[in-house]
Amino acid sequence: MRAVEKAYEAIRAGIADGRFAPNTRITEQEVAAAAGVSRTPAREALRRLQAEGLVTFTPNQGAVVTSWSADDIDEIFELRVVLESQGAYRAASRATSKQMSRLKELALAYEIEVHTAAPGYLERIATLNSDFHRELYNAAGSPRLNRALAALLETALVHRTFWSYSPEDLRRSAAHHTELAQAVEAHDPEWAGSVMRAHILAAKRTLTR
Repeated sequence: MRAVEKAYEAIRAGIADGRFAPNTRITEQEVAAAAGVSRTPAREALRRLQAEGLVTFTPNQGAVVTSWSADDIDEIFELRVVLESQGAYRAASRATSKQMSRLKELALAYEIEVHTAAPGYLERIATLNSDFHRELYNAAGSPRLNRALAALLETALVHRTFWSYSPEDLRRSAAHHTELAQAVEAHDPEWAGSVMRAHILAAKRTLTR
């Protein structure tokens, strides 16, 4: 892995799991030490994170982890409801047999993690969630939609929702994934779109309660 990519992944993971909290300053030295790279790739990684909106550069402070306002959260989830519901709708009429099988596999793995709750399960759930949504939107067959969703789905805001979930929230989320896989397999766009809308709105409620 290239040094810049290594530094980028290390700091993005730290933001996602809360080690670098909102409004926390991140120095090039910290990035370099965390990733085992020099300061030059660390600086480039921070610039990449800035472009994605995960850090901002403040005069006399340097890079600071972005803080999300109530308006930011509302806007992000409004966009997710529209775009992800459309993605699920399209996927239900376009998914291949291989993609359907993969969605069912990921949904089952998600359910198992939720019900066993073994150490480290929240990190694994976050990964399974990302993989499920990515597979679903690949099945939608719309490069434009994928580009529009990429930034929304990679923000730390999305990853951090899982650390706010109660066991009931996690079970509901797992059930949504299972139902989405079923709707896609049934080639029912309306069903898939409506389940996705409920899924995103439930995530928003969890984050803002």
